[in-house]
Amino acid sequence: MRKTLIVLALLASAVVAAKPTGQSGPLLKPVEDQAEAAIWASRFLTRFHYKAVPLDDAMSAKMFDAYFDSLDGEKLFFLKSDIDRFSGAREQLDDAIYNKDLSMPFAVFNLYLQRVAERTAYSRKLLEKPFDLNTQESYSYDREKAAWATSTAELDDLWRKRVKNDVLRLKLAGKKDDEIRKTLDKRYAGFGDRVAQINSEDVFQTFMNAYATSIEPHTNYLGPRASENFDISMKLSLEGIGAVLQREDEYTAIREIVPGGPAALSGKLKVGDRILGVGQGENGAINDVIGWRLDDVVEQIRGQKDTVVRLEVLPADGGPDAKHQTLSLVRKKVSIEEQAAKKQIIEVKDGDAVRRVGVIQLPTFYLDFDARRRGDKDYKSATRDTAKLLADLKREKVDGVVIDLRNNGGGSLSEATELTGLFIDKGPVVQVRSAQGRIEAEEDHQSGMAWDGPLAVMVNRGSASASEIFAAAIQDYGRGLIIGEPTFGKGTVQMLVDLDNAAQNEKPKYGELKMTSAQFFRINGGTTQLRGVVPDIAFPDAGEAKEFGESSYPNALPWSSITPASYEAVADLKPVLPMLTTRHEARIAKSQEWAYYAEDQAEVKRLRAEKTVSLNEATRRKERDDQEARKKSRDAERAALEQAQKDNPSLASTTVTRISEGTAAENGDDDAATAVSDDGLQADERSIKSQVEREKQAKQRKDVPLEEAAHILADEVGLIRADTKLAQQVLPQQQPPGRISVD
Repeated sequence: MRKTLIVLALLASAVVAAKPTGQSGPLLKPVEDQAEAAIWASRFLTRFHYKAVPLDDAMSAKMFDAYFDSLDGEKLFFLKSDIDRFSGAREQLDDAIYNKDLSMPFAVFNLYLQRVAERTAYSRKLLEKPFDLNTQESYSYDREKAAWATSTAELDDLWRKRVKNDVLRLKLAGKKDDEIRKTLDKRYAGFGDRVAQINSEDVFQTFMNAYATSIEPHTNYLGPRASENFDISMKLSLEGIGAVLQREDEYTAIREIVPGGPAALSGKLKVGDRILGVGQGENGAINDVIGWRLDDVVEQIRGQKDTVVRLEVLPADGGPDAKHQTLSLVRKKVSIEEQAAKKQIIEVKDGDAVRRVGVIQLPTFYLDFDARRRGDKDYKSATRDTAKLLADLKREKVDGVVIDLRNNGGGSLSEATELTGLFIDKGPVVQVRSAQGRIEAEEDHQSGMAWDGPLAVMVNRGSASASEIFAAAIQDYGRGLIIGEPTFGKGTVQMLVDLDNAAQNEKPKYGELKMTSAQFFRINGGTTQLRGVVPDIAFPDAGEAKEFGESSYPNALPWSSITPASYEAVADLKPVLPMLTTRHEARIAKSQEWAYYAEDQAEVKRLRAEKTVSLNEATRRKERDDQEARKKSRDAERAALEQAQKDNPSLASTTVTRISEGTAAENGDDDAATAVSDDGLQADERSIKSQVEREKQAKQRKDVPLEEAAHILADEVGLIRADTKLAQQVLPQQQPPGRISVD
């Protein structure tokens, strides 16, 4: 039964009635459309979610905690007294939604703005005096499970340590005291300004996500702007000028020019140029966008295909007083190729034999649903792009193929099914159980295989959802090796619910729900939920399971199983797996690069476990010097080995050579990277050219796990070519070519 909102109204009015001290700008308030959107969302979440639960007092309590956690998960801004001030609303948020009264979440957020302003001012004031870096104290930077501070003095001490750590990082990077103060003052002021730019839509989306994720981790509310961005990420295209933008101080700067887009074809924009104003059409007034939020500027520049947008630009190589340039660009459909499937070829030399291993890196399971529905023959699809790349690799006469799904968080369920179909003949790929308990199998109905040779799939903890469906099916069919780390463990299916369609709105204003509607199961009857896909050959992991993965969510669905589907394995890798494992272990035992990789993974695991950092300069400097010494030692060892191999080629009995375009190294573990030293800066504090160069260096690092996966697959090629009987067990029977059209 719904209760009255007397207590809630009193709590809200106590905070909303007056402008909080220290807060700049007007108070944020809910609008009518948001209250209506909350009602529509609750109808779907309470009736049609896979784990449908009522919106009641118990859910309200979860929402209450989740909302404060989403605003201040590290317990850096709110005091315990702030939480207590709103405790009367803990079990009344359900009534707030039903009664279309969203004053409480907005009152909380307005108080959050005040606390941010206070912390920002305090941090900047700390910079006025030097820190004593000789004291023995530490800073605990992981505060997820910390208690709320009980006093301002307690928060002050926490922020003193936080600022001291920022100072120390910059000092260790060689910055002078004046430069450190200037950098950090600008950083803290900028943070406060960005928080102050948060709008009503942002607050509502945060609150609704606190509700959605309180039901289950992968259910989300997407406001109208977030819905548009999600749609772009799925279809890998948008209508605009083809430029990647980045905030740089108060400016919006060009970070990247997309090849083939209007910006690139014009030749008038370059990386580092700063956008000062945006105008619509040939004669529309140019609006000043200095200091605007990045997404607000992006919204102005995007627009309908074949329309004109005018930009006022400050050239990258000019100072703040340089002459401005005004240019007109005609918006076009722009493809986001950075997230599309890519290929490369790795040559593995082992003794006298050379094996050519094709690698297809797939960052996401994308699909342009609208274009396919319209019958567009050129619609964007992960499966179609992969099929084209496989055809290219076959023409280039590769001996085996690695599908690299590291850090691929998923995407379209149908794409996971169709992609699996490129490597099997026919049959079920995944079983899907609806909220009503109905089980249906998603099947590959097309005969033949696009690739029937040796196959491996690379995965890591970041491989989730559709990636796990694909990897699990390949494993269950015995079709290929699974290599790498255990996967994320997400075994649920989400559907998009357009709230505007449900409400029959002519214009988008309510947003969408990405709502868990089903659970998927392997064709062997198990599920990847919580457990993920376990590799056939495991690589060292960085100990992420407790912090990253399905098992890290307290409200994740449990593991379960159903009856296996009716299927027959197309091959059996068991006879060859022990031999491949033995060769892998023997090779890495002699590999210095693998030793470095394993050492880095162990170091990341150690750092994750520590959660604290010393604030003593001598201690930190020694840690930094030890890291630099280790890097120099590695560089010297690498150089010596390379020289020895040049002097005596016979020493290079096992080599790996990339011989074609490729970016698979991008999927390496960034946490384990030591190639780029810590400069103490945040990404937006570096010049764009400097940031791009750092990212370029990261991409060019040797991808040790990928190269070892190529070795393993090359070993399989050698074994089956030497043993016809073994090949008949390990490989599927030859299938007729041409299973899929890619014209």
